Amino acid sequence: MGSGGFEGGQYRPLSPESVGRIHQVALDILWEVGTQVNSAEAFEIFAAAGAKVDRDTRVVRIPRAMVEDAIASAPSRVLLAGRDERHDLVLEGNRVYLGTGGTTIYVLDLEGNKRKSTTQDVADIARLVDALDNVHFIVIPVYPNELPVEQVDVNRFYASLSNCSKHIQGGVYTLEGVRQVIRMGEIIAGGPDALRERPILSFIICLISPLKMDAHYTDMMLEIVRRGLPVSISVEPLSGATAPITLAGHLAQWAAEALSGVTLVQLTRKGSPCLPGYVGTITDLRNMGYLSGAVEQGLLNAGVAQLSHYWNLPCYATSGMSDSKALDVQTGYEGAMTTLMAALSGANFIHDAAGLMEFAMVASYEKYVIDNEVIGMAMRAVRGIEVSTEALAQEVIATVGPGGNFLAEEHTARHLRSEFYFPTLSDRESREDWVAAGAKTARDRAREKARHILQSHQPARWPDEVDTRIRREIAGIVL
Repeated sequence: MGSGGFEGGQYRPLSPESVGRIHQVALDILWEVGTQVNSAEAFEIFAAAGAKVDRDTRVVRIPRAMVEDAIASAPSRVLLAGRDERHDLVLEGNRVYLGTGGTTIYVLDLEGNKRKSTTQDVADIARLVDALDNVHFIVIPVYPNELPVEQVDVNRFYASLSNCSKHIQGGVYTLEGVRQVIRMGEIIAGGPDALRERPILSFIICLISPLKMDAHYTDMMLEIVRRGLPVSISVEPLSGATAPITLAGHLAQWAAEALSGVTLVQLTRKGSPCLPGYVGTITDLRNMGYLSGAVEQGLLNAGVAQLSHYWNLPCYATSGMSDSKALDVQTGYEGAMTTLMAALSGANFIHDAAGLMEFAMVASYEKYVIDNEVIGMAMRAVRGIEVSTEALAQEVIATVGPGGNFLAEEHTARHLRSEFYFPTLSDRESREDWVAAGAKTARDRAREKARHILQSHQPARWPDEVDTRIRREIAGIVL
């Protein structure tokens, strides 16, 4: 049984009344305060649609009805396809999937060295994730530092797509890079219509807190939307720095920012798939630093999930990171806490859930394997407890009777593998057996597993003629 797509929503830190109040405040912010739109094309799209614009300040005030129309026209169901259909993600309702994220500029490699990431790391991490059953997708997690920016987009997506048959999403850096990546996707999928029908890749576009649309990123978003491909609208409010310090105020600002992006997407191409996205957290007010492992981040992501469910839109959320500089206990409890909170809230597309540490600046090969276990356990919690006639086991209880045992019962054999989560990394042996096997820690076992995957796993490839065509039509691919 796959671990993705179970229904969350058990954890709700906001009451229904609070969700409604935050939504109303967000609409007030968009109309009374507005958002600064620095893309000339996007500014004119808002103006032509009837928003109130100030050409001197570039501030756009968006009417409530325009936002509500955008929410209504945005799809409540979004398919993010894998190259292998087994890995398709159907984002709707409370369905939960978790995967990687970034973009880091360093890796902690399997020799224990922290170093700058390369294109080969992009490929190797994709191959590792391809073999990790509980990691459901890739948001491309590392940056190829050795490449000029003009070659980054096409190489990040090529290295990921060619080494993993799960869905690939990533941030982008240049408009030409966006066009190259889309062309690559069309070649792999079999044409523009085939790629739109089964989008094997998608994109992240960033808005700036508080209440600002950058010209460069917004222009790239317009290109993606016009091509009919899904986009995650990523917003990063930081409590006490670029957002109010109170969590409710933080969520109200995020809701306004995310809805400004949803509105622009729908004004550009009605019905285009988009995910309101959250990558925010709280700030360490001692030094104004970004905190990735704070429990409040879990609370905020659960709130984001509730707001997105209120809008009936699938959301892009965040979990699993740690501020620790080592693979230690802190790494485990920070990552597991936020992953469990986000998953139980029913957030749909939860990125950063595997591999990231040190304020999300370092991707650890070993942590990918460890987080695969964390995600598996979290998804077992999301799946919950089935209550049916078969599960209640009244008949087998009567058969066994007082003082008996259930070990030899057919009912036990029938449910053994489906009822429990069986870890692939955790040690459950006696101390004597553990010592006899080398007294290996979880990190030791994760390192061994990662090395084994990278040495032996061969991801599914596309036909040679497809690869030949990609390299002939798109310049700059280095692997």
